[in-house]
Amino acid sequence: MGNCQDSCKNFWCGPKNTNVRISLPAICFIWQIAMIALFAIFVRYDPEADAHWTEYMHQNNITSNIENDFYYRYPSFQDVHVMIFMGFGLLFTFLKRYSFGGVGFNFLISAFGLQWALLMQGWFHSLDSTDWTIKIGMKSLINADFCVAGCLIAFGACLGKVSPIQLMVMTLCGVSLFAVEEYVILNLIHAKDTGGSMVIHTFGGYYGLTISWILYRPNLHQSKRLRGSSYHSDVFAMIGTLFLWVHWPSFNSAIGNHGDGQHRAVINTYLSLAASVLTTFAVSSLSAKRGKLSMVHIQNATLAGGVAMGTAAEIMVSPYSALVVGVCSGIISTFGFVVLTPFMEKHMKIQDTCGIHNLHAMPGVLGGAVGAVTAAFASTSVYGQEGWASLLTSLMHLFLLLFFLGRGYLFSLGCILRLPCWGDPEDENCFDDEVYWEVTATKVHILATRLCCWTPMLIINKLCRRSVLCQCEGKIRSQTRFTERMLLHMHIG
Repeated sequence: MGNCQDSCKNFWCGPKNTNVRISLPAICFIWQIAMIALFAIFVRYDPEADAHWTEYMHQNNITSNIENDFYYRYPSFQDVHVMIFMGFGLLFTFLKRYSFGGVGFNFLISAFGLQWALLMQGWFHSLDSTDWTIKIGMKSLINADFCVAGCLIAFGACLGKVSPIQLMVMTLCGVSLFAVEEYVILNLIHAKDTGGSMVIHTFGGYYGLTISWILYRPNLHQSKRLRGSSYHSDVFAMIGTLFLWVHWPSFNSAIGNHGDGQHRAVINTYLSLAASVLTTFAVSSLSAKRGKLSMVHIQNATLAGGVAMGTAAEIMVSPYSALVVGVCSGIISTFGFVVLTPFMEKHMKIQDTCGIHNLHAMPGVLGGAVGAVTAAFASTSVYGQEGWASLLTSLMHLFLLLFFLGRGYLFSLGCILRLPCWGDPEDENCFDDEVYWEVTATKVHILATRLCCWTPMLIINKLCRRSVLCQCEGKIRSQTRFTERMLLHMHIG
């Protein structure tokens, strides 16, 4: 019995091997070959992308190529694609020693996830019963990017703590669960969620938090020195924020109905985002003793208005209501970073690296509530003969989402991800690119870090000795200012 316990302990708690030279290439090659085979069997071009488009035009009385869906959807697709690969990728570079992992693994799982999403969403939404194939077009590509966005949100909770193989498994299972959840909510109960406040953001947020909770690391404090940001990493992350902020109106309107619906979605999102920026700056300053702004708040909570406006993006909420939604989302998101994130880590054992609970999960729930309330007051005098989903439908949407996330599926996935064969890092090596990437400036960085540790004490001691000899107070102040400038340059370097 004792030998069995020792064996189990050694299996689960033994030293971790982060060498993925065999496992990562194997998974990438095998899964890509599987994608090629499945695409060969199931995937075909949509009629609007097929070479028989001219015949299709005559059959459907289409008079101009400009009516091809490409010309309606491609500008929005470009914006959404930039958000997925550049916006999220740069936003994940805020950790001072994990920029390669943030942007690189974002690239990896996005490229895999969109292929798997085209298949999963195709099987559920657009499988042609006549020849059992999936027809893909511009809208399919946008929806695949939306599906990947949910997985990238979940990645944010586990950033720096998991291996690339674990991320691939998370993406495989996350895309599958997303497709089922999306089909039930949008196709079976016909809830309206154009910008994905519930389907994308709430799903991705609580999916990632659940995985992070199951993969809890009790000794993560050992890598606390690497968990923070640097001046340059925060600048790159802020560039990612700006990419996301500028393109978010396209995200919320990309799959909306042509005409007034898309137009309204852009306006509502535009206003909500603007209001969340001012609110975030205000709350961030109020939350600090000396009123200094936190870059974490500005990088994240300023986007909450776009998340919260997703469900009601097409609805006639009125411009001032869009501003109110932006204000509420900015307050909730910033409050989450100040209060809830440390509380969840200390008392609930949820280690949320990027604060996805504050940027995506809570504003997503707020967006669902806004959609439910506005749908409850919808009338034919406002929308004409086509009404919107009722309040009961929207609440059922929320219930089903939480039901899907609460089932044993995620617990089983978490237990699988805890297996010691995935090559995840030790607690003291989390948030460090050197574990999985070739970092050429390693020695220089280590030397600079050591210099930053002991140089200030040497300088202070030297200044103290000089101050005894110096009679002029102005000289001391001049030397102190010189020292501060030198330390600032060393920190930036």
